Formats: sequence, structure tokens, C-alpha cells
Amino acid sequence: MRILIADDHAVVRQGLKQILAAEFKQAVFGEASTGQQAMELAWRENWDVLVLDITMPGQNGLDVLKSIKKSRPRLPVLMLSMHPEDQFAVRMLKIGAAGYMTKESAPAELVGAVKKVVSGGRYVSPGLAEKMAAYLAIDVQSAPHERLSDREFVVLRLIASGKTVSTIAQELSLSVKTVSTYRTRILVKTGMQNSAELTHYAIQNQLVN
Repeated sequence: MRILIADDHAVVRQGLKQILAAEFKQAVFGEASTGQQAMELAWRENWDVLVLDITMPGQNGLDVLKSIKKSRPRLPVLMLSMHPEDQFAVRMLKIGAAGYMTKESAPAELVGAVKKVVSGGRYVSPGLAEKMAAYLAIDVQSAPHERLSDREFVVLRLIASGKTVSTIAQELSLSVKTVSTYRTRILVKTGMQNSAELTHYAIQNQLVN
């Protein structure tokens, strides 16, 4: 078993390794502290599973996931996040994640999730599975942020984090004009008037910390 763990906190990476090493005795581990490192290791070596944090410096987990699924489509990626399942999981699963779980999950749940995705299955918690079934069972109007493209969703979160257009442009390696265009699209799609309203919405819906 070869397990790649990508998280910007060394303590978190060590904790995940200890949990998984106790179950997978012969496992070989790789570590990445940034999205770029995760992509380089995924491209350079063969892994049985990637445990990927969503929020990392540089390229975030969402972009890393999309890139890895293009280059290594068969590599199962288990997304690990501090954000609520119902806000992020469906988006991640649509992109190609094999599973999604929060960092508050019990160690046994992590082990079970890794086993399931490595065997070719998909993992969501029982609570999320119930919510997803409910969404399918009834015709509900999608929340405003669900109308956004993946890039627009990332820009929304950065705006709500208090970052300026120029800072966002630098972080995402985009022009200020392009980020401004994304911001305009976000306002149109969500029906909001300004960044303050976007920030309030994002906080209210737990899209940012």
C-alpha cells in the first residue's frame, strides 16, 4: 500500500500517518505540504491513494484534484477538509474525488474510507449519504453558490476571506481583469450587489472559516 498525504500542517500529516500505519502495517507514505508538491509526487510516482486537504497554500485542493484526475485518472483521491460536508462534498465528487470526509471524523472512519476508495468504491459519511438522497428525492432549487463554476467558487471564497482583487489575481496567477470578470459573474449568478453581501453569504453558509 502506497499512501500520499497532502496537508500543509505537519502535525496533521503525522497524525494521519499514525492512524493509517496502525492499520496498514506495510504501508509506504509520501508527504506533500503544498498543492504543487502533491501534483509533482502524484505525477512522478505511483500511489494507491491520495489523501488531499482542500485548503493549502498555492494551488488549493480543488485545482489539485482536477489536475491529478487529468494526469492520473485512476488514482483514488480522498478529500479531507475542515469544511462542512454538505457545502463541499458534492462539488468534489463531481470533479472526480473518490470520497470526502471532515477532519473531525473518527480515526476508524478514515481507515474505512481509505479501504473503500482503494477497492474502487466511493466514500461519503452516512449523514451525507442521507442528505444526498434527500436532495435527489425532492425538487429543490440549488443554492446560489451551486450555480458557480469551480473557478468562480474559489474566487468567491477568496473574496469572502477579505482578499483584494489584486491579491486574488496574484494567488491564482491570473490578471486583475480576469478576476474582476469572475467577480462580476459571481454577483450576477448569486443575485448579490457587492463584495460585502458575498462575504456575508459565504460566512452564513460556512463557505469560509
